[in-house]
Amino acid sequence: MRGLLIKWLINSLAILIVTYIVRGIEVASPITAIVAAFVLGIINAFLRPFIILITLPVNIFTLGVFTFFINGFLFYMVSKIVKGFIIIGFWPAFFGSLLFSTISFLLSLLINKEGRLEIRLIER
Repeated sequence: MRGLLIKWLINSLAILIVTYIVRGIEVASPITAIVAAFVLGIINAFLRPFIILITLPVNIFTLGVFTFFINGFLFYMVSKIVKGFIIIGFWPAFFGSLLFSTISFLLSLLINKEGRLEIRLIER
């Protein structure tokens, strides 16, 4: 449970970082980023698999590249749900979702399942 809360905070931090890098994405406060990370997690858990399934033929045809557009759309959709999380246009949402995923992944590599900081070195 603690690990889940830490990852939620990591995603909130990733949203805050994205707002400083991608022009066209704004967040009113850190609390708004926490709420946006929660809503994004819920949408990714429940709605994203359904959308991926429906768009499977297009996704196969584009060799999976269409998934990036789905992620951008869902990121944009969160901005329409969470007051204070503003994304102006699809392209900032697209690039913001790419950057969010990358930052979140890299930060999550530092946290183990128990929610503790763990630096993993590459082993041979």
